[in-house]
Amino acid sequence: MSKVVLPSKGPLLSGKGWTAFFVALIVVCALAPMLNLMVPHDSAFYMSDYAVALVGKIMCYAICALAMDLIWGYTGILSLGHGMFFALGGYMMGMYLMRQIGRDGNYKSDLPDFMVFLDWKTLPWHWTFSGSFVMTLILIVAVPGIIAFVFGFFAFRSRIKGVYFSIITQAMTFAAMLLFFRNETGFGGNNGFTDFKRILGIPIATQSMRMTLFVMTGLTLLGFFLFAKWLIGSKFGRVLQAIRDAETRVMFSGYNPLPYKLTIWVISAIMCGVAGALYVPQVGIINPGEMSAANSIEIAIWAAVGGRATLIGPIIGAFIVNGAKSWLTVAYPEYWLYFLGALFIAVTLFLPDGIVGLVRKWLGRAKGGGKELSEGRREAQRSLAASEGVEPSSLAPLAAEPKGARA
Repeated sequence: MSKVVLPSKGPLLSGKGWTAFFVALIVVCALAPMLNLMVPHDSAFYMSDYAVALVGKIMCYAICALAMDLIWGYTGILSLGHGMFFALGGYMMGMYLMRQIGRDGNYKSDLPDFMVFLDWKTLPWHWTFSGSFVMTLILIVAVPGIIAFVFGFFAFRSRIKGVYFSIITQAMTFAAMLLFFRNETGFGGNNGFTDFKRILGIPIATQSMRMTLFVMTGLTLLGFFLFAKWLIGSKFGRVLQAIRDAETRVMFSGYNPLPYKLTIWVISAIMCGVAGALYVPQVGIINPGEMSAANSIEIAIWAAVGGRATLIGPIIGAFIVNGAKSWLTVAYPEYWLYFLGALFIAVTLFLPDGIVGLVRKWLGRAKGGGKELSEGRREAQRSLAASEGVEPSSLAPLAAEPKGARA
């Protein structure tokens, strides 16, 4: 009996991939700060403060889209509740920023203005660590992570899947939104948190601080992208994709899907929480509206438009959709929702693999003379290479797809 040799693990990124990564790194850390801080305001190359805030906000959204790709694109679990994790991270940061206001508020009190207005005498218990920046960083990760762990454990243990899981996550988010709308919960009610003054004692409404937050957001996005790329290329990521394609077969192979699904669910929730924490100081407000069902659905749309199971696709989708939203809500505000609905329908019907899938299809046809291998042929070629103990690239492309290869 011949020994089966699996194909060797490839590099984290290709040569072109690393080139694109370092170009993005230079743009975030050098080019954008130079265009905003050093170029004259009347120059055509000047990057305005509005553009810095807009791109920074979209990069936060891109982190959420990347998190959605891990749980939906690679694990096959459609969540309609990631907006809640995004808002939770934002509220953790917002509580710290509200404490940083100090006596500079309208009521000149150590308590946030909304608490003085509601005749609160002391801070509620869940504001205990809000004055510490270090504890705030811990809570930004811990709160979304713990809630995701508890919810995911019971949901996955009960084997809730498909549309039922999506509905439950949406209901959970809606319930959280109603809870945060209540004044007695101590989260600012309908208005939420706003009027931030400083962070770490440094004024927040300055050009240098805005650019600092911009660079931090860009670095976080690039870091999460490399982490996701490494995770998907590992054995853990292969099991996730196997769960997505055939969970029952994974169980028959001796794997328990629960810890894998729970782990990636918690990771994606934490990523959204970090994105929310970076979003709040740049936008200047956080309220329960961020937990609305529409916001969670939009995250799924970004991933679908860019291309699921591609990592870079959801990031591109977040920039395209939110860029269009920024323009349309100003030029034609009454048509924005119609455009969003039409875009999602068009992608579902005509671009099931998203924009990245379409580009790959075009490039594959150009390189292969119009004879692009289907996924079934590629899988058959990989299996044949593994059985012979060689690399898939050393085999000639299969001329015909084996009959019965697809279920």
